[in-house]
Amino acid sequence: MQKDYAEMRGAILRELDGLRYDVDAERRVGWLTLDRPPLNVISYRGRSQIAAILEAFGLDPDVCVAVIRGANGVYSSGGDVKAFPEVERDGMSHMAWNIAAPERCPKPVICAMEKYAMGVAFELAMSCDIRIATADTVLALPEVSLGQIPGSGGSQRVARIVGLTRAVDMMMLGRRIPAPEAHGWGCSPASPTMRMHSSA
Repeated sequence: MQKDYAEMRGAILRELDGLRYDVDAERRVGWLTLDRPPLNVISYRGRSQIAAILEAFGLDPDVCVAVIRGANGVYSSGGDVKAFPEVERDGMSHMAWNIAAPERCPKPVICAMEKYAMGVAFELAMSCDIRIATADTVLALPEVSLGQIPGSGGSQRVARIVGLTRAVDMMMLGRRIPAPEAHGWGCSPASPTMRMHSSA
């Protein structure tokens, strides 16, 4: 029986789950906004939608740069871990691939982090080319508090960006890192940049 792959692909972007996107053709910017108040939690379905939107931005001639941000002054407190038991068997094997979508995008991807950048949201930010944080942003990989590890590539990316010792500090203790401290850690020469801005 022939499968309708076009229909399957299109179904991914039907009924966006806590996301919205917009293209400013004049400025040539593609905006991907996490929008699930109050803390913009990223759903399981939303992860594949994030990847699909970034792939579309990569092919759109009206987009020269993509920006990921959160709605209402909050980037994201992380993933919807309460819904994990509802995910089908072996359904999480592609989560790291989806969250790595910014790395595969042929155009620069910027992440604007406000208030919280935690769990999968921080993993998504680390896969972007540039990260911008406000002074009151808190960064964390708190999965250890749930008996888990950062499962979407965060354990590898944070070690490459800030070094193994600091990565272990973050992951094993689940410690929340204020943006000024993270900025002070700096980045390795091969890693993307992080910049600080006031929240004004």
